[in-house]
Amino acid sequence: MKNLKTITRIFAILSIVLAASCSSDDDFQPTEDDTVVEDTNLTGDIDSDRILDPTQQYTISGSVFVKDGAKLTIPAGTEIVAEVGTNNFIAVEQGAEIDIQGTASLPVIMRSAGNNPGEWGGLLLCGKAPTTEGTGVIAEVAGLVYGGNEPTDSSGNIDYLIIRNAGAQINSESQYNGLTLYSVGSGTTIDNVAVLDGADDGVEFFGGTVSVTNFYAENNEDDSVDWTEGWNGTLTNTYVLHTLAGFSTAVEADGENANPKLVNFTANSTVGGTALQFKKESGATITNLALIGYETSLDFRDDGAPSNVQIDGQDSDPNNPYIAPPTVDVSMFSWVSSNNTGGEVVILGGDVTETLTLDPGTSYLLDAVLLVKNGGRLIIPAGTKIAARPGGQDVYIASEIGGQIEVNGTAENPVVMSSVAGQPGDWGGLLLCGDAPTTEGTNVIAEVGGLVYGGTNPASDSGKINYLVIVGAGAQINSESQFNGLTLYAVGTGTEISNVATINGADDGVEFFGGTVSMTNFYALNNEDDSVDWTEGWNGTLTNAYVQNDIEGFSTAVEADGENANPKLVNFTAASTVGGTALQFKKESGATFTNASITGYDTRVDFRDDGAPSNVIVDGVPLTTPEDDVFNGTPVDISGWAWILARL
Repeated sequence: MKNLKTITRIFAILSIVLAASCSSDDDFQPTEDDTVVEDTNLTGDIDSDRILDPTQQYTISGSVFVKDGAKLTIPAGTEIVAEVGTNNFIAVEQGAEIDIQGTASLPVIMRSAGNNPGEWGGLLLCGKAPTTEGTGVIAEVAGLVYGGNEPTDSSGNIDYLIIRNAGAQINSESQYNGLTLYSVGSGTTIDNVAVLDGADDGVEFFGGTVSVTNFYAENNEDDSVDWTEGWNGTLTNTYVLHTLAGFSTAVEADGENANPKLVNFTANSTVGGTALQFKKESGATITNLALIGYETSLDFRDDGAPSNVQIDGQDSDPNNPYIAPPTVDVSMFSWVSSNNTGGEVVILGGDVTETLTLDPGTSYLLDAVLLVKNGGRLIIPAGTKIAARPGGQDVYIASEIGGQIEVNGTAENPVVMSSVAGQPGDWGGLLLCGDAPTTEGTNVIAEVGGLVYGGTNPASDSGKINYLVIVGAGAQINSESQFNGLTLYAVGTGTEISNVATINGADDGVEFFGGTVSMTNFYALNNEDDSVDWTEGWNGTLTNAYVQNDIEGFSTAVEADGENANPKLVNFTAASTVGGTALQFKKESGATFTNASITGYDTRVDFRDDGAPSNVIVDGVPLTTPEDDVFNGTPVDISGWAWILARL
């Protein structure tokens, strides 16, 4: 595909050159004396007008300065490759101009030779527009001068420009950006710019009045958009994408608040992080904001007033995640030719009353409660990934009695449900409600959202789950209760559940509230309370379960409570590297174990309420004391369970 694009690009450029050469009626035949060899090495001063040749590839081998009175024209399709070096950049000085004439089919490309972040200094424009630093300001780069009293100053034109791999280190305190705008005035037109894979900011405004339309920033390691010194232009149609952890922010604003405007701003993260950060008393007016996947939406670093930031006509609210469907269609940046364009993001939440089938090729963000109502059906195909907003008890997926959830993962393409950061307690997990029996009776009210469960139908069908990975669940409900990774309220034998992993939960991995459902192939890693928990008379079978505890402070591998309906655990393995308690039985609860292996725990069995050890049967023999050395079976072999490693 890339080779085809390259060939198409070459032919398009040649067509431009041929069209120009055929525009004259003269039959010009160059002689040896007429031949002009274009110098493709860019370095030093450009002190007179220069037009580059789009059929040539240019090399930046040092600092390039477009001097006062000169104009550098870069036609569509030109590619400029910077040698790796701190001092390799293009700077347009005050009084000079640059004219970048890219098109959607033939953008201008500036990149480093090594194609790695931080290998060159990017593009810098210096203007005479105002900055809070005054006039004749000396920049941190090469003694460049900027700032004045001409708000309509022009530094030229930029259209369809791709900048990659910039952000080289200047000194221990400073780095270059992809595009740096020093006091650039409103007479400068900047449209359709993409900055990718930079080691510092995508674009930074140092004062000035310039506006930018159609800006795309992907995986810049510091801030995607940064301003200071009183910039007061407008940024329209911006799409920021973060798929690599460790970046700073999507927006960083500093200094006095000159009230710049952001119109149609979408930032999309698959790795959490902070979206918008305002320092000192900086602010902005933002219209049509969509933040997707960030842990922190607004950060007022220096306790500035939230009212300095106006979002859709109201004072900003740091507690509002500002999650919304994208306000910018990422497809408008298809000319960028990124291998990582973010794709469509669909917000999940609300009631499912009919059949809703998700698309594994779509990015989903669970923003609220997604509730499958009686008669509704949610189908989740193999490979689907659902990112949950870290919204605690306000974010979970549940089905009512009569609703069905069908998770159709495979070993090669499991379904993943996870908070963006995958931290314990970020969200509420997955809950199914059935009308199988529970010792609490019928139409029991759950501790979550008023859900109703329990009945007289042991064969109750809540759907099926196969190859599902749940990460970061277990949000707090109240001081006494938490969500689990997978919660099964009176779920019946008509429900099929196999190949489920619950990882990094703040409460239980799976909890059965009564019911008759069975589960096969279950993996629980580092859930902070119990890995397997049951109560209210659950009497199904758990086959091939592997519990792993590698963090201190968890509760147990198994907690059983209430009446003993004698559930069965066949091929059960629990392994701890941090001691703790393996099995805890409260009241008169019990179970029948076949081939159980328990290693690494300080306490194997704890009868918390002095229940009868004989309620626990191991390989056909009732326990006589908690100290019976009978849990020495063959561990479950999970070497083939590669699907448990799946993440967002």
